[in-house]
Amino acid sequence: MNVIILESAAIRKRDSLLNEPLQESDTLIMKTYPTERNTGNTGADHSSGSWIAKMGPGFITAALVFGPGSLTVASTLGANFGYAHLWVILIATLFMMLFTEMSIRIGLATDRSLLDVIRKKWGNVVAVTIGIGIFLVVASFQAGNAVGAGLAFSELFGTSITPWIVVFTLVSISLLWFKSFYKILEKLMLGLVLVMLFSFLGTLIIIRPPIGQVLSGFVPTLPTGSFLLAVAMIASSFSIVGAFYQSYLVREKRWRRSQVGEARAEGLAGIAILGSIGLIILICAGAVLHAQEITIQSAADMGIAIEPLFGSFATTLFMIGLFGASFSSLIGNATIGGSLLSDAFGQDSRLENRVTRLLILFVMVTGAGIAIRFGGIPIDLIVFAQGVTIFIVPFIGVILFMTANSQDILGDFVNKPWQKAFGYLGLGILFLLAGRNAWTLFIA
Repeated sequence: MNVIILESAAIRKRDSLLNEPLQESDTLIMKTYPTERNTGNTGADHSSGSWIAKMGPGFITAALVFGPGSLTVASTLGANFGYAHLWVILIATLFMMLFTEMSIRIGLATDRSLLDVIRKKWGNVVAVTIGIGIFLVVASFQAGNAVGAGLAFSELFGTSITPWIVVFTLVSISLLWFKSFYKILEKLMLGLVLVMLFSFLGTLIIIRPPIGQVLSGFVPTLPTGSFLLAVAMIASSFSIVGAFYQSYLVREKRWRRSQVGEARAEGLAGIAILGSIGLIILICAGAVLHAQEITIQSAADMGIAIEPLFGSFATTLFMIGLFGASFSSLIGNATIGGSLLSDAFGQDSRLENRVTRLLILFVMVTGAGIAIRFGGIPIDLIVFAQGVTIFIVPFIGVILFMTANSQDILGDFVNKPWQKAFGYLGLGILFLLAGRNAWTLFIA
């Protein structure tokens, strides 16, 4: 969940804020088939086709996590502090991969959705709390994605942002009613992520920054005045909600338990690319913007980072990248919110379910309505979303971790000792982020 942090006083303000026990019979949650199950659709064709075409779930997670906020924060860190925060993105990505991999194993190990597993293990209150909490956060931040998508084209064509918000929201809604919504979502996210990746990667090849200076950025340091931006970078790259939703994407893909190695490799590839995009953007901004002492004041300023490759076309291409980051999150975050709220109340969370699609539509319309009405994100809404996030994100992380540690649910897919050890470190980061936000909102 990301929020565009340019062109709005309200959004600039955000930067300153920056029991039902498991019964014995419920152990049947585990999939007991040895190799195959008769689902009628086994997901990806693993005997043919490009390897890129098989990476849908990971790319979807990457696209919905890397939104306009991530793009802006990475660019600003590079412009203001050079390469000093590359280590921040690396660590956040590694923990994102750790919890995403847990979610993948849960999706493969059970025939139930993750919230349904949680409902059986820890009770309906816990499941409903997670579902509603994620829905509220997603709906609150959805306006930022609508603003980001509209801003890109309004700046390109010098028009009002409102018509573009309406157009792209309608396009998003129209995609919901295609029978093969998941396949369309998968291909769309794949395309948008690759456009962002290759645009900045091409620039990186052209500018060839000093290797020694770049490598020094992986040594942990925190330059004066960079703490809040570093925290924002961790929060936008290590999305526990995105990791949580990965188990649902595994179900949509209809992976089999026997395909754990393939599912793990393909899912984590998307997260690795998510981290790579952040690293490349920061390096480009450091090599171009920081070297020229350019301070980012608008989205157009960020486009200067790719001028070495694209020249006068750089701003236009950057706006397309901003649109890609925003539009992918516009659809992806709404999909998370609608799916999990549907599942929280016992409905089928699969994307072909009519109730799920209606709830996704509701998130999209709500975000667009707020963006049009207020021209951005109202401060009160940001504070509300931050407040919900403080409490719900660590809670989600703990429940996801406990589920992955549960032998009766995952069987031989249960967390190994090293995964438990690093999992505790990841939870520690989530609680530190929550504590920082709580201090800023309620005390400072």
